[in-house]
Amino acid sequence: MSSGNMLYGGDEIGALVFDPGHHSLRVGYAQEDTPKAEIPSVVGVGPSAPDTNMDLETKTDNNVTQNNAPSHKYYVDTTYINVPRSQMEIQTYMKDGMIDNWDLFEKVIDYAYAKVIQSEPEYHPVLFSEASWNVRNNREKLTELMFEKYNVPAFFLVKNAVLAAFASGRATALVVDSGATHTSAVPVHEGYVLSQAVVKSPLGGDYLSMQCRQHLEKIGIDLTPSYQIASKDVVKERDNPRFTTRKIPDNLTQSWQNYMQKLLLQDFQMNILQVLENPYDERVASQIPTVHYEFPTGYHQEFGSERFKLAESLFDHAPLGAGQLASTSVGMCDADVRLSLYGSVVVTGGNTLLQGFPERLNRDLQLRAPSNTRLKMISANGSVERRFGAWIGGSILASIGTFQQMWISSQEYEESGKSQVERKCP
Repeated sequence: MSSGNMLYGGDEIGALVFDPGHHSLRVGYAQEDTPKAEIPSVVGVGPSAPDTNMDLETKTDNNVTQNNAPSHKYYVDTTYINVPRSQMEIQTYMKDGMIDNWDLFEKVIDYAYAKVIQSEPEYHPVLFSEASWNVRNNREKLTELMFEKYNVPAFFLVKNAVLAAFASGRATALVVDSGATHTSAVPVHEGYVLSQAVVKSPLGGDYLSMQCRQHLEKIGIDLTPSYQIASKDVVKERDNPRFTTRKIPDNLTQSWQNYMQKLLLQDFQMNILQVLENPYDERVASQIPTVHYEFPTGYHQEFGSERFKLAESLFDHAPLGAGQLASTSVGMCDADVRLSLYGSVVVTGGNTLLQGFPERLNRDLQLRAPSNTRLKMISANGSVERRFGAWIGGSILASIGTFQQMWISSQEYEESGKSQVERKCP
């Protein structure tokens, strides 16, 4: 069957959806409700060991991810990255929402095909999401990579804000996306991003992790990650932790240790932090019930008003707070689309799962929007829909019948080259 008349969506052949972000890469089949896998957006890079007594996991992983780099070994996915190994550096392939290190990115895509999809790339059309500010050079490079290296039968690239709006059943929406490294407000009109009105700030999950670390260290809490702990005693609340450390390899890199501590802080912030509906007020915050948290060392305590104060930084940093970003973005659009944007504000990204985030954004926008505005927040109740909004939108889009003639086919790529992506993917 020639690629020219292949039915890419539907039941005949499964299109794949890839949604890369700073926290993870989501990958799976179109038409499904959730990604098949969520692979961390970091790769462990270690020296290659000539040692034949390598553990089986490493061997298997090495076969998958090592192509032609004899001097390094690559560890992809949680199972391999989270094991303490001498001299293994943690590196990311993302920068500012875009793919930056293509060699590492290829290692992760190789792994995704071999271990997650377990099928040859030439059988599956691929839809990729991209940041709304992605640059032409990057778009062309990804197109070239998918056709030249992976021989995909068809390819398409869509802005992640468009996909998040689409997942909420909207062609026009203001998409407020708060992820690991930044929070952005992106206006989408009739399925197109209004790029002149995209605004973003560096306040995201990583910034919150840094705030949490500073606070916890200041009050003297031991942030020893679980990989260092062999056993621990149950202690009374606020008693000093009592634990035995595990023997770990020498030469653990700082980047790996930082990564493991970051995982601990992310767990803390997702379980403890909460956003107040109104700006932080010590008196109000102190009346809300405390939340209990136990650290890997066995130490545990109740957290009260400080959990609201830490989360407040996503909203009170003028002009970078989420509410300000959203109203600034709408204000940069033509007057005739502003009402429809306010009428459909889509909240997406892992950071928005903090309890109270959508309610606070709603309150901040209400104060900034013109008085006659009908404001509507669309925030999926389930954490899956909120975390994987763009992926779910891609899954829906790639399986719609009318979308099938939109793909860049391998035939078109052969005829016109990588510049096709600028013509066909707005």
